[in-house]
Amino acid sequence: MQRRNRLSRSRDFDAVYRQGRSTSTRFLVLYWFEREDDPGEPRLGLAVPRAAGNAVVRNRIKRQLREVWRARLGGLPGDRDYVLIVRPGLPEAVTANGSAWLEERVDEVLSKVAA
Repeated sequence: MQRRNRLSRSRDFDAVYRQGRSTSTRFLVLYWFEREDDPGEPRLGLAVPRAAGNAVVRNRIKRQLREVWRARLGGLPGDRDYVLIVRPGLPEAVTANGSAWLEERVDEVLSKVAA
């Protein structure tokens, strides 16, 4: 995922949390916020709490989620910021079920945004 598609500043995360909407599934929580000042490409921020595992596990799940998200960038509205929060248990479930399962979970949470 390219830099222009990432949220990196704390104030961007705060804007999504405070002014955005949210939806959740068993393993993921997705916040989204429609930007009015800078329409362009969708941006994603990831939040993986320590409860999800040690640093190696957290970084692995972040890499996997970025890859899944990158494949879906073309179908997302360009004027939105997203924050995807991982709930504990997701890394173990991905290890047991594979990356196709993770793609289904991301599609599941994105389908709730579209509805």
